Amino acid sequence: MWLNPEEVALKNALKLWITERSNDFFLLQRRRGRGEPTARISGLLVGALDTVLDSNARVTPFRILLQIPGSQISWIIASGAVMEEVNKHWDWLAHNLLHSLSIFENKEDVASFVRGKVKGLIAEESRGRQAAQEDEPEKFREALLKFERHFGLPSSEKLVTFYSCCTWKGRVPRQGLLYLSINHMAFYSFLLGKEVKFVIPWAEVIRLERVSGGFMTEAIRVSTRQRQRDFSMFLNLDEAFGVVGQLADIALRRLLDSEGLELDRVLQQPTRITKRVLEEQALREYVLALFRLPRGEALHEVASCSVWTPHARCHTAGTLYTTDNYLGFSSREEGQCILLIPLSEVVSVEKAESTCALPNPVIVSVRSKKAFQLIELQERDDLVESLECRLRSLHLKQSAFRSSRHAKTACCPSPYYTFYYDTACSDEEEMEEQVLRNTVNTEALMTAFHYNTPGSNNNKNMEAVKEKMWEDHFTEFGRGVHMFRTDKVQRMVAMGIPESRRGELWMTLSDASSDLDSHPGYYASLVQTSMGQSNLTTDEIERDLHRSLPDHPAFQNPTGIAALRRVLTAYAHRNPKIGYCQSMNILASVLLLYAKEEEAFWLLVAVCERMLPDYFNRRVIGAQVDQSVFEQLIGECLPDLADHFPDLSTLSSVSLSWFLTIFVSVLPFHSAVRVVDWFFFHGIKAIFQLALAVLQANAGRLCTRVDDGQALMVLASFLEHVGSDQSSPAEFFQLLADGSNKMADTPAVGQTNITQLISDANERFGDLTVRKIERLRCRHRIQVLQAHEDTTKENALRVVAPDVSISAENLVDIYDLFKTEHFISLYWGDMSAVAAAEAASWRRGASYLERQYRLDLAQFKSLYGLLAPWPAGGAQRNADILAQRTFTLLDSERHHLLSFRDFALWLDTLYCGDLSDKVKLLYRLHLPPALTDSEERSSSSSSGMKIPPVSSSRPLYVGGASEDGRADGKREAKDYQEQLKQMLQDLGVGKDKEKNIHQHLPLMKQHEFIQLCKTLCCLFHGDPDENELFQAIAKVTSLVLQIGEATTRPAGPDRDRLGLPESEWTVSLAQILASVLTEQMLVNFLEKVCDLTGRIAAAKEKQYQQRAPLLALQHAHRR
Repeated sequence: MWLNPEEVALKNALKLWITERSNDFFLLQRRRGRGEPTARISGLLVGALDTVLDSNARVTPFRILLQIPGSQISWIIASGAVMEEVNKHWDWLAHNLLHSLSIFENKEDVASFVRGKVKGLIAEESRGRQAAQEDEPEKFREALLKFERHFGLPSSEKLVTFYSCCTWKGRVPRQGLLYLSINHMAFYSFLLGKEVKFVIPWAEVIRLERVSGGFMTEAIRVSTRQRQRDFSMFLNLDEAFGVVGQLADIALRRLLDSEGLELDRVLQQPTRITKRVLEEQALREYVLALFRLPRGEALHEVASCSVWTPHARCHTAGTLYTTDNYLGFSSREEGQCILLIPLSEVVSVEKAESTCALPNPVIVSVRSKKAFQLIELQERDDLVESLECRLRSLHLKQSAFRSSRHAKTACCPSPYYTFYYDTACSDEEEMEEQVLRNTVNTEALMTAFHYNTPGSNNNKNMEAVKEKMWEDHFTEFGRGVHMFRTDKVQRMVAMGIPESRRGELWMTLSDASSDLDSHPGYYASLVQTSMGQSNLTTDEIERDLHRSLPDHPAFQNPTGIAALRRVLTAYAHRNPKIGYCQSMNILASVLLLYAKEEEAFWLLVAVCERMLPDYFNRRVIGAQVDQSVFEQLIGECLPDLADHFPDLSTLSSVSLSWFLTIFVSVLPFHSAVRVVDWFFFHGIKAIFQLALAVLQANAGRLCTRVDDGQALMVLASFLEHVGSDQSSPAEFFQLLADGSNKMADTPAVGQTNITQLISDANERFGDLTVRKIERLRCRHRIQVLQAHEDTTKENALRVVAPDVSISAENLVDIYDLFKTEHFISLYWGDMSAVAAAEAASWRRGASYLERQYRLDLAQFKSLYGLLAPWPAGGAQRNADILAQRTFTLLDSERHHLLSFRDFALWLDTLYCGDLSDKVKLLYRLHLPPALTDSEERSSSSSSGMKIPPVSSSRPLYVGGASEDGRADGKREAKDYQEQLKQMLQDLGVGKDKEKNIHQHLPLMKQHEFIQLCKTLCCLFHGDPDENELFQAIAKVTSLVLQIGEATTRPAGPDRDRLGLPESEWTVSLAQILASVLTEQMLVNFLEKVCDLTGRIAAAKEKQYQQRAPLLALQHAHRR
């Protein structure tokens, strides 16, 4: 294969290579010991060396070198595993390049020419491989070439797919191609001699919608902060809308919050994203949400099949999904029948004999001696083989884990578990605090602490009836994670799980039991490690411990508080990204009441990491996304209510606590626990349905509200009065048989019970599916992330604005340029330094504002060239030197990164500062650390920047010239210092002002001042008044040299302290400033008002064009 040309210092180092073919410019070499008819000792040694090396370091046995006659350096340009492969490359070089190379006079041009050709071949091969992955390779290859030609983006900007569509310019449609890449969407049209071309970065997209009406058919509307564009006339609008939403969502998660949101491993490498990958990821997200699987699960097979369902006495058609550790089945109608089988429970997967009645049957046997029959499986053999392979691997891991576990327990005492009851703790019976903190409860708190509520024996009778009903169900259909989730089970859960079975069924329905079984001893070790630590997270936990269900007796007792502390602290230690978030204490409290402590911990893991993903990160992004989804569902399902609330955020702000605490914080306790039952069965869909039902039940009163406060009181009052069941056993069985319990459209306050509410939610909003929720989440995550981005921007501007004189409009544009530069490097550049700094900021708990948008040196140089008002003398080297000094000066924390504040203050000095501010900036740029040691050493040598000849021996006249233009030499020498001091006083630079200027700045040494003069000369180059400015700087330089020798030459101890040689002198900022004021041309130049607005507008046009080619070259060089 062709390789990016890489230098080889010694063509035949250590005699490891043998030349097989050669000509004037190329060598074909074979690795010694490969392909030899007899085994020589040298070949055996080289072969042994290659064998010892790991797979990444092994050398291919054949290679082609580019050699330049007379040079000791060669470049490896191709390699191969077999001689036939490398011979093809040799023949291509001989037929296509060899003759052309002979006409070059300069041999160095030969190397550049060949390296360019090889890189072109590599790029063509890369395009070919990418195109080969598509359904129509030739069409994709043609589109890829057009995309690169039309938009000029770097080759690393990977095209994902393209669609034929039209965009609208007013009422005129423009038919063309919409290109979707990993970082941008781009449109190109050329009709009737008119070209339409534009590029929209995904980072600028704030909303995606499907719209219709007017002159358009149904269209995709893409909104940015500047404008919106509509695209219509797609052949498959659903597919295009889905891909656009996915790419925008992935890009924003990667760019705006790469650490805060979980991103799949495949999506963390944008160059691996293809249309097929997007389809697979969309399906994977759906499967993870449907079965509430761990986020790290990879989807392997998807197959249509039918499963024998004993409750229905028939085969139910649906789809089988296999992941790393699970088998999942879902009926064609989502939710009608769901089956989840952990592979850790599977004993065998076997092919049964096919019959006419049962085509392609497969039997899955589990540890509980149950078997599941699957039929009508396409590609059954491959599926069974894949499952058997994963099963063998899983069983080997389990066996190895058990062996290591036994070895550890043989030498280490088992953790101390106990359950400490103290239902009547008094002051005289003080417990040992340390013991209580570190013991782990082995029973649910509800077994010791009962919540006393008024009721009758009917409740006890109902509990007994429910327990009997669940026992009958388990006897007939089995229990455990692999229990069928059917309509009957749904009705049983809706009627309420008996308290004695609640913990077990929560573990089953959430599959937390699998985590518990696969991690024995994990929780105890976490408790032992985490307890006793003190940090910000533990302080937050301690503050909230007594706010968790304060009315329940279990949490009015040290036993319950200690258990809650252990669970929350252990989870914070397990997942430091989340740590602890408010509302987690409320959830953990409910879980501890009905589940053992270790089970409660794994239930909390399931809720925080699988069932409510991204809810409990630092900015509760997941919860806010679901609130945005909820607003759209209100508009779709309750349009009359939505019409009465122009701003639905009022309702969504109230519902945020419903979602975060699963209604536990707003409903009476026994009713809230019933909602938790429903949530563990249905997942987040249950909360959406119940929230819609609450709004619908109160729609009439909400529409007549006077203000938002009254609406909130209506909802709060309704939820406070939602009671638990008071049904008799006979009514219970009737409700279970009917499967519904209709309630009035507008129930009176105090007459609604939780069973009615759950039943109504399921009946009216049962068509809300997990698939729809996942699609809406993808779109609304874009809006939520952009809203956070707007908040971040406002905060950054609010902090900086009081300290600068730049107008608000220009400051906003500067922030956008700053952010775009950051994104451009994320798109195509090397962001290792920035990425490392961001990771470090996460580890030290820095705020989001502190973590965002810091530029490294290369990025700053780019913006320097776009925004610096002073010309750079036409020499890029001089501009780079000044930019590097500026970066070093602004990087006060020595993190090699600049914040927006640093950047804005620097620009404010250049565009809005007065003359003294600009001179002070130039002064500081020529002092350490901005002026490096290497520059100091080279100050006396030629650096390409020349200054006019100056003299420090020529006398100076402050008050004017003498009558004949000459003066007496003796008098001049005598009054020399007096004249200079008088000049400073005449210019108004008094002692107080000089002291103020000198307060924080050291004196400038002679060689540093020379560098300052060189910089000034570069700034003047190209100015219309260049000659006059050169003369002015010559006079100022001469004046400062005289001042330095006359007034600031330290003597004695001062000279020793500064480390100055006898010939060295120093000068202060005040003296340089005073000297500059003597030349009006310099004053005019430094006080010239520059057009920042125009400069910003030009920078916006040039930023992409300037950076993209440079980064493309850097990217190619790194490859």
